[in-house]
Amino acid sequence: MRERLNNWVESRLVSNFIIGVIIFNAVLLGLETSAETMARIGPMIEFLDSICLAIFIIEILLKIAGRGLGFFKNGWNVFDFLVVAIALVPAVQGLSVLRALRILRILRVISVAPSLRRVVEGFITALPGMGSVFLLMAIIFYIGAVIATKLFSGAFPQWFGSLPSSAYTLFQIMTLESWSMGIVRPVMEVFPYSWMFFLPFILVTTFAVVNLLVGLVVNSMQDAHNEEETERTDAYRDDVMRKLEAIEKQLAEKSQQ
Repeated sequence: MRERLNNWVESRLVSNFIIGVIIFNAVLLGLETSAETMARIGPMIEFLDSICLAIFIIEILLKIAGRGLGFFKNGWNVFDFLVVAIALVPAVQGLSVLRALRILRILRVISVAPSLRRVVEGFITALPGMGSVFLLMAIIFYIGAVIATKLFSGAFPQWFGSLPSSAYTLFQIMTLESWSMGIVRPVMEVFPYSWMFFLPFILVTTFAVVNLLVGLVVNSMQDAHNEEETERTDAYRDDVMRKLEAIEKQLAEKSQQ
């Protein structure tokens, strides 16, 4: 009975229905930000929001009933449980921020949709490797900020007057936000050879290190996808083996009769 209930809750039909409810609930929460809309149909929006919350609660309870304590062994299930639990926090003073976090229900679509789940799992898997890249980038930024402060602080204190301001300016340059006309060209008018500092910095940070981060995330996403495909294949194989064993057992019982 438990297994049948769990299979039904995890079925594609129920998953698609939950995705539809999540999207509908997201629209309702967006409408709540409009004072004009709330003045006209506020009670209806709150009623529909309560229905959506009730559906989410029923879904969580059915999953717990189908899996028991094993429900909490899955990180995505714990995530869903916490997101739904936040919505049950009473709207009293001091907890209004938690009530505003009801919009986090939209994130439940990540746990329901396998493709989105792979993206998040790939990103989380890439975090250890990304830490090394961030450390490398921090070293590059520190070196660049020290050089820029020593070279340009006198003429451009608003951008390079201190180590933190130089680091922030270099971060802006790395993002390519108004880096040429806004910062580099004015500096080059005073220091014509400053391009010998800025261009290598941009090439190393923007095109090398950032692309390295992207590569790590893509590889991790691919590994997560392959792992999920392997688990799906193993589950299908185990299911087929169980059915074959059941058939063999039935045949053996008939032959003995």
